[in-house]
Amino acid sequence: MKIILKEDIKKKGKKGDILNVKDGYGTFLINDKKAVIANQENVRNLDRSNERKKVKEEELIKECEKVKNRIEKEKIEFKVKVGAQDKVFGSVSAKQIVSILNRLGYDIDKKCIKLNGNLSSLGTHVVSVELHKKVVANIKINLVK
Repeated sequence: MKIILKEDIKKKGKKGDILNVKDGYGTFLINDKKAVIANQENVRNLDRSNERKKVKEEELIKECEKVKNRIEKEKIEFKVKVGAQDKVFGSVSAKQIVSILNRLGYDIDKKCIKLNGNLSSLGTHVVSVELHKKVVANIKINLVK
């Protein structure tokens, strides 16, 4: 029996996958509203749904590209306290970077900031911001006394 999954099922497949399963298991999944029979109409609906998702994904990527171009032009500067021999007290965290970006008008989550270690020395550092799986912006952060 061929079925189309309506949700992810562990060790079987993801939502939208077309599987060939035994009749009893297929009937169980259909009765449990986790799958539908893979007839022509349902396959056509799945294809339309996948096309819509693809178009939305492309639009999202274009929007993220625009944000990437704007964000890479920003110059972010942190004034930090330093001790003897210009050693920075503490370090700049992703939370601090996000708060600055939010003040500048960007809606970015803390989890999107990818730090390569701590920002604990004076000078310019490059930090990656993952706006989308396929779009990563690199911003320059300058630490000054």
